[in-house]
Amino acid sequence: MALSVKSVLRSGRNVVSVLRRRSFHRSAPAAVQVTVRDALNQALDEELERDERVFLLGEEVAQYDGAYKVSRGLWKKYGDKRIIDTPISEMGFTGIAVGAAMAGLRPICEFMTFNFSMQAIDQVINSAAKTYYMSAGLQAVPIVFRGPNGSSAGVAAQHSQCFAAWYAHCPGLKVVSPWNSEDAKGLLKAAIRDDNPVVFLENELMYGVPFDMSDEAQSKDFTVPIGKAKVERSGSHVTVVSHSRYVGHCLDAAAVLAKEGIECEVINLRTIRPMDVESIEASVIKTNHLVTVEGGWPQFGVGAEICARIMEGPAFNYLDAPATRVTGVDIPMPYAKILEDNSVPQIKDIIFSIKKTLNV
Repeated sequence: MALSVKSVLRSGRNVVSVLRRRSFHRSAPAAVQVTVRDALNQALDEELERDERVFLLGEEVAQYDGAYKVSRGLWKKYGDKRIIDTPISEMGFTGIAVGAAMAGLRPICEFMTFNFSMQAIDQVINSAAKTYYMSAGLQAVPIVFRGPNGSSAGVAAQHSQCFAAWYAHCPGLKVVSPWNSEDAKGLLKAAIRDDNPVVFLENELMYGVPFDMSDEAQSKDFTVPIGKAKVERSGSHVTVVSHSRYVGHCLDAAAVLAKEGIECEVINLRTIRPMDVESIEASVIKTNHLVTVEGGWPQFGVGAEICARIMEGPAFNYLDAPATRVTGVDIPMPYAKILEDNSVPQIKDIIFSIKKTLNV
């Protein structure tokens, strides 16, 4: 039977009306997902474009697009004067970068891995970190030292160290350790704009991991303040503090424990030095328990510093149990995979330590 134009339009309007009433038919716009690698690339690109004094140098950063492709496309866009391939000589090109910072430029010095920064540690500590103090504030050294830090996979003892505690020990440096894509972009932009030398500790295993990025984080004006931690998950039973890759492990452990009625408050440090002790104290005062998690060695580590600061401050009187540290094992990293897996914190280790602290 033929339908009239009016009846077709009327039925169409009725369908639309029903769909409007059923809110579940509406879907929110898909969140933009960006890998940590691409977030770092965005930050570099935006800061190179924003300030002509900014330049990047390091091994294979230009024509090869970076050993981990973090600087992909930047050499083609900015050329040899802004994106500079260097010889395999960390002491040499780090010294060049520090000198350039003293002369008024804003270099970004990439280490293929922070394990190689030991070749240049005199330039980082004695030249970059101490000059502002030794010059009575007359000579700033605005430089970023960046690259992958901590253990990766199958690279054994000489390429698996976490340098967070090493560099955070030295006054004059700021030390940053991002976890997700927003951390990476916002903190790197803030580091490049900072007038102090900043050690920017990335993680090789995180480069390819995608995270949701807000509209705000997509902006060229987006930065994350150095020295401010972030509560990634609120909870009332225990404070779990971590940085870099192990923030994700802590969130996974918290999700498992939530099914057992244990609510963890997970704090992403973001910055190792200056450390946001106030945020940790506020959380411990609320939860009365503390667990720290890191991939580095236990002795004189980041977790040891957090525990000492809590013991010395007002939050100590609120603790109902001793603070617990979860760390890498106190040995050089083994090569065999099963030994390597047992040398760095796993989710089960975090769960065990939280239950031990809570005595459950």
